[in-house]
Formats: sequence, structure tokens, C-alpha cells
Amino acid sequence: MAEKKISIAVIKRLPKYLRYLEELEKDGVKGVSSQQLSELTGFTASQIRQDFNNFGGFGQQGFGYNVKSLKSAIGDILGHDLVKNAVMIGAGNLGKTIAKYPGFMDSGLNIIGIFDRNPNNIGQEIDGIQIQDVKNVETFLENKKVNVGIISVNKESAQDIADIYVKHGLKGIWNFAPIDLEVPEGVYVENVSFTESFLVLSYFLKNSK
Repeated sequence: MAEKKISIAVIKRLPKYLRYLEELEKDGVKGVSSQQLSELTGFTASQIRQDFNNFGGFGQQGFGYNVKSLKSAIGDILGHDLVKNAVMIGAGNLGKTIAKYPGFMDSGLNIIGIFDRNPNNIGQEIDGIQIQDVKNVETFLENKKVNVGIISVNKESAQDIADIYVKHGLKGIWNFAPIDLEVPEGVYVENVSFTESFLVLSYFLKNSK
């Protein structure tokens, strides 16, 4: 039997469910209904049930969901507890901010290498990781187990960096550069565009009453 293909829209909603379930567990809540999750997340109760049914369903009709079990199941689906080693190329202001963010380890992201071409950055340390010359990145990738490549360079350099990641077998690229990357099938790119996100907000501001 062919594996059921889950839409990206469903996958993108799962981290939000996980975040609210973590908060509920911290508050000592044992059980939650789809309607209660709806009120927290803004998704309809029907949508929530449909999302969960993609993975076989987690609740029992009339009884709702066990918070701890549901949190664990969604975490497993997302690989929340799996450590993903990452390298980052680009240690400018954005790169430094990304590297210093303390919440990544809670999601399993472990940055083990940081690279840059600016001689003023090379040799500096960010949380104990020394910034290396980008010329050394391929040797680093050959000798370390790396799952995720982070790109925080300008758009002119981003595709070259993506090609290096693909060449060394990385299957996940987290792209902060304002460009759509070309990668082969089987490599997933998650784009983070601050400008696009702000323009969506701008649209709603423009059209608010």
C-alpha cells in the first residue's frame, strides 16, 4: 500500500498544535477537546480533527485528547526530539542573531559549524562556536554528520551555498536569503522571508477598517 501523502499545509499547522499542547501540559491540563484546541489555535475544530486523522487520529470520540500523549505523538511526527546537526553560512548581523537564538536546541537543532567570508568575522566566537572561513566548509561537511544547512547570505551567493549543501548530501536547507533556490528532488527548502511576511501584515493593515 502506498504511503499516504500529507499536504504541506497540514505539516505547517503541526508546530502550532505542539506549542499550545506544551503550554497546556505546563499548566497541568490533562485533556483537551478539538473545540478547545480550536479556541486556542484559531483553526476550526473540524480542521483539527481532519489534520489528526491524517495520522490515524489521536483522540476518542466524546472524550477528546490526552494532552501528554497528543503532544508526544505530534512531537514524534515532527522529529522534535531528534537532534539535527546544522551548519550556517553567513555570520553577519542576521546570522549572529540566528546562531544565538536559545530555543533551537529545544526543537532539536544543533548548530555545529558557522562559516563566513568576511575576515572581520572569521575567528570570532558565537556561543562557543568559532566562525571559520567559508573556504573550509566543504572539508567540514565531509568530516561531520550534518543534516541541515542554514543560508544567511545575500541572494547573489545563496544558490552557490545551496549547491555546496546539495553536493554534500544535505536534505534540508533553511534559507533566509530572498531568493527561490533550485534544488533536486528529495531536498527540502524552507524559506524564511521577513519582507514577504511583513507585506502580508501590511496588506491586512491597509485593508483593516
